Amino acid sequence: MPLLIFAVTGMGGVGKTALAVEAAHRARAQGWFPGGTLFVDLRGYDDDPVTADQAVLALLDALGVRDGDLPPTADRQYDAYRALLAERRDRMLLILDNASDPSQYLPLLPGTDHHRVLITSRDRPDALPVRLIDLETLAPDDSVALVTRALHDTDEGDDRPAREPEALRKLAGLCGHLPLALQIAAGMLRRRRYRDIASLVAEIQKAEDATTVLDHGSPGTDLYGRSLALRPVLETSYRRLPPDQARLLRLLCLAPSAETSTEAIAALVDLGTESVLSLLEDLAARYLVTPVRGGNGTASALRWRLHDLVRMFGVGVVAGDAELREEGEAARERVLGFYVRWADAADDRLRWLPGREEPERFGDRGQALAWLDGERAGLVAAVGWGREERFAGTAMRLAGRLGEYLYWRRYFDDWIAVAGTAQKTAYRSEKRLSEAIAWTNLGIALREADREEESISALTRARDLFQAVGDRRREATAWDNLGIALREAGRTEKAVDAHTQARDLFQATGEDSDGEATAWNNLGNALQEAGRIEEAIEAHTQARDLLQAVESRHREGKAWHGLGIALRKAGRVKEAIEAYGKSLNIYREFEDWYGEGQILHNLAFAHKAAHRPVEARTAYLQSADAFTRANAPTEAAQARTRAAELDT
Repeated sequence: MPLLIFAVTGMGGVGKTALAVEAAHRARAQGWFPGGTLFVDLRGYDDDPVTADQAVLALLDALGVRDGDLPPTADRQYDAYRALLAERRDRMLLILDNASDPSQYLPLLPGTDHHRVLITSRDRPDALPVRLIDLETLAPDDSVALVTRALHDTDEGDDRPAREPEALRKLAGLCGHLPLALQIAAGMLRRRRYRDIASLVAEIQKAEDATTVLDHGSPGTDLYGRSLALRPVLETSYRRLPPDQARLLRLLCLAPSAETSTEAIAALVDLGTESVLSLLEDLAARYLVTPVRGGNGTASALRWRLHDLVRMFGVGVVAGDAELREEGEAARERVLGFYVRWADAADDRLRWLPGREEPERFGDRGQALAWLDGERAGLVAAVGWGREERFAGTAMRLAGRLGEYLYWRRYFDDWIAVAGTAQKTAYRSEKRLSEAIAWTNLGIALREADREEESISALTRARDLFQAVGDRRREATAWDNLGIALREAGRTEKAVDAHTQARDLFQATGEDSDGEATAWNNLGNALQEAGRIEEAIEAHTQARDLLQAVESRHREGKAWHGLGIALRKAGRVKEAIEAYGKSLNIYREFEDWYGEGQILHNLAFAHKAAHRPVEARTAYLQSADAFTRANAPTEAAQARTRAAELDT
């Protein structure tokens, strides 16, 4: 298909991202992209690169599609993403930054020649035809100009570049004419305003000599590929840092993700937020970290990003010293504890029902979701620390507290990764209850990703482990989830049996009315598919009554919906319409657009059965509008088609 794609390539630190962002700003200012710019950092050279499946979620979020509006599977998410771009009349620019492999960016291409794509990578993207811009290091004169301008921006009276032109040229050469290294060197010169450039040259040369000796003795220690010039510059900059800044930098390099919130960094280094902000601002002035403004624009909402070469340098510093390694492990333990504490509180808020104790910190669901959204990359990456014995227990607990959030946001790939890691960690640790919980979460995530057979296997394993450890309430939950997977796989009678087992276990334990109600509702769905409509009506009614009693509002909406479908199948159309109306009001309260679209579609069907074509047509059109808001174009088109059929 015709598609205009540009690629900016070059070694690490050469300025690819800076060029791409600057070009985007200038193009937007000149009106080239009235539809705006989409940007995603693929972190292709980090230990844990962003996958295309993860990136498309970020892009959909930027396009306004999130939560219950997200399509359930990756394939449909890509379809929705491309459909949205195809519908956009105003041209947009898509920047896919820091890609290392075609699998990261090929699925993200818009599928239309209306928009433009800009890829940055250290490798040439040979998987598709592109207009290539291969960045080289700066010319010597441009390197000198960059440092001179950086110094004069701070102090117009700084005459060192004019007084020491040869020393400045030598400094630029030692930086390999890499913009990142030059900016760091300029930051060092600003900090030593009354010392000459030659003194910094001497320090970097000394660090360069040490690096050369190390590389000669250990050829496999080069972490930076062709960006060798950055190493002595970083070494010199690091050794010039005050102790508190040096400590923060090397610990920040150990954070679970490349971009970290101020609050999480405060936990990492065990300091107050204001103290950490001051230190981070100093490091930013030295071009060692980059601030990224958060959603509300406040200082506390700032996030901080490390260039991957700086991050690798800091990891190397810690790895080379036993005392620093222990300091680093203690820091990782602190930030993991921070994540667990607030993920606990956020999860409690997401699951909260009236009458329960108010969760810590988060006053409503919106606050809890906002915190989880901001910390998601770090939370998911931190669960991976469970592979290490020291962090296994805490990481498993964290994994267990992310399921409700990842389900609500429909981040199923992240959920599968988190639950899978937790399961393996629990198995190695011989913690059977934790393993059973992890199998449950993994089974639900697989089911939501339409991987039913894998889901059935995982949930069966969870059920067996809960039976083995004697946890009957969780065994009931496993039975209920297994029933849903069986029903979706077409094994209806087995699904009925599984939900019946779940209901009976919940009743026997008497500990979870919400769980029992959910089992009743799921049993009703399975009974409908088995053609046992009267029994289904009874099951949905039981579910509704229990959910009303515990004030579980959104689930009550689901029970009303299921009851409406069963009543319609029983020919009780008037009652069905009333039930749909109850469900519709609740779904609108939660802005569950996809659920609203489903109810309105069923409501239209009920009106049609009652020979009310005008009401049916209105409901179909309202259903189409709701599905459109939910970014479900296929369902929206079907609803419009049925509305049109009523006109003929």
